[in-house]
Amino acid sequence: MVRTGRGVATVAEAPAGSRLKSRIEEPPVVRHVARFALIVILLSPAVASAQEWARKMFKETSHEFGVVARGAKVEHRFTLQNLYKEEIHIAGVRSSCGCTSPEVTVDTLKTWDKADIVATFNTRSFLGSRSATLTVTIDRPYYAEVQLHVSGYIRSDIVFEPGLVQFGEVDQGAGAETRVRVSYAGRPDWRITDVRSANEDLEVEIQEAGRRGGNVAYNMTVRLKKGAKAGYINDQLTLVSNDGYRESIPLAVEGRVRSALTVSPTPLVLGSVGVGDEVTKKILVRGKTPFKVVSVASDVEGFRFDVDSESEKATHFIPMTFRAAKSGKIAVVIRIETNLGGSCVVELPANGDVKAVEVSEPTGPSE
Repeated sequence: MVRTGRGVATVAEAPAGSRLKSRIEEPPVVRHVARFALIVILLSPAVASAQEWARKMFKETSHEFGVVARGAKVEHRFTLQNLYKEEIHIAGVRSSCGCTSPEVTVDTLKTWDKADIVATFNTRSFLGSRSATLTVTIDRPYYAEVQLHVSGYIRSDIVFEPGLVQFGEVDQGAGAETRVRVSYAGRPDWRITDVRSANEDLEVEIQEAGRRGGNVAYNMTVRLKKGAKAGYINDQLTLVSNDGYRESIPLAVEGRVRSALTVSPTPLVLGSVGVGDEVTKKILVRGKTPFKVVSVASDVEGFRFDVDSESEKATHFIPMTFRAAKSGKIAVVIRIETNLGGSCVVELPANGDVKAVEVSEPTGPSE
């Protein structure tokens, strides 16, 4: 028996006294394995190419949660966008570890539509260093799988109660506040030295609530300022401690500030317009109390607004005229300012498509 580059082969020995003749014979199983290996090698580039079209739809395929507290709400959104003419269907998503739960926000995407794969870190049931692979399965227009990777470290010595700052629904101008208790078990000299946030609409007050041995507790009051702008809040606070190596601990902040004003239609659709043509629309602005419209403006030329800045009422109709100067797509934001203050500025998105005017060549008289 000899070993060849393709596996184990048998050698038939020549009878004694005859000319040496050897014949290497491959068993049938070896031949089948060799053929299968060759097929896999030949198909590997095609399979990789097939997966690549799906991977291109994702902005990122990995995320590091960092060091987080036990019980904290920790999630990350992997955004994908359909870049193709065909409709995309996401059949499902699975996780390799119970430490991360995946969810698909939209499973069917037309061209340019977007969806999120939401990865939620299970900080209540798991501790320590954890990682997971999320496999997204697409079954239309072609089958493909995309793998997303997440990892992080869940601290067992720090607990948030509740696991996030949740303001809920807040009327614009009203402000709000909520409380979170931070508990620590470990070093007797542990303390929170700072709380940071990039959101200027948030204020934080923190007080030590108790210290006994290695158990330390803080009460944290988080306030949403009255001047907070309308819209969704999806932010985080960063607690800084004297831990050194793992001194930063994130805390999620969520909520929604309801605008004191509503505007319709939203968005404002101008439709298809020829160069030089005019389009007229009416913008409806409503408030809970009477107000004045101070000004209306856009960042694109060609818009004209008929504003009655003297009338104070709860409902305003604002006539708008748009004259198309050049061809191309239009994507503009119309800003409506009122006398209710700087925080009560309404931004209305508008879109349309300006078509070039086709000029036909004059034809001479037929002979």
